[in-house]
Amino acid sequence: MAHSDIFQIADNFWNIRGSFKVGFVIDIATQVSLVKLKNGKFVFLDSYTLTPEVRDEVNLLTDGGKKVAAILNLHPFHTVHVENMHAMFPNANLYGTSRHVARFPELPWQPQLTEESALHALFKQDFEFSVPQGVDFISANENIHFASVLVFHLSSKTIHVDDSYMYIRVKVPTGSIELPAALSFHPTLAAALQKRPGAAQEFRQWAQQLPERWSAAENLCAAHTAPLTKARNRGATVPIRMQRALKNVKWILLAHEKWYR
Repeated sequence: MAHSDIFQIADNFWNIRGSFKVGFVIDIATQVSLVKLKNGKFVFLDSYTLTPEVRDEVNLLTDGGKKVAAILNLHPFHTVHVENMHAMFPNANLYGTSRHVARFPELPWQPQLTEESALHALFKQDFEFSVPQGVDFISANENIHFASVLVFHLSSKTIHVDDSYMYIRVKVPTGSIELPAALSFHPTLAAALQKRPGAAQEFRQWAQQLPERWSAAENLCAAHTAPLTKARNRGATVPIRMQRALKNVKWILLAHEKWYR
């Protein structure tokens, strides 16, 4: 993968894969998605500093960026590219979580926060939103990056998610293969669960209801790996994979419930 690659998920949804190196060595990748709304305008889900080649392609789609109406920053700890993204598309309405706003108070943030229902109502014609329950959305431990705002684009049947769910594909010389549990929850779940009775049950209920609510989902774009698309999916559907991910963390939830009675 080059520094940035564009995957066209549907006629109105593009997932851009970017480079993000841990310790300047290990590239765990990151993402931003470009979505065309029903009104003909465009929205970015998350932020990334586009390479010149990718920016040229985006400009072709968006009339030189004039049709980019908004940038929705969805993960409170994904902040590296926020300023550059705004600089590239200064006329787009800028939205973020409370942590984005606190971290960059000089930027022209819109009043609606991406984790709140007021923002979700603004874009209800095109998206549904979900925030994980029973976990800290913004953890006091900045190494815990579990929670983000999940977005379901209705017309393309695509879920955009950062960290909360992870999709793993392993590259080999002849292509790529899936690990047995390719779709899973982020490994910081145990630490992210709120330290109180009932938190595990709230998370379980949220994780049970989400694949039911978004049962039409056919594609999933996760932050640090490759997109899972209907065209390349040789396994279970996205909602079934989400259900299996919950089953795979049942012992974490049971242990939490036993500890916080």
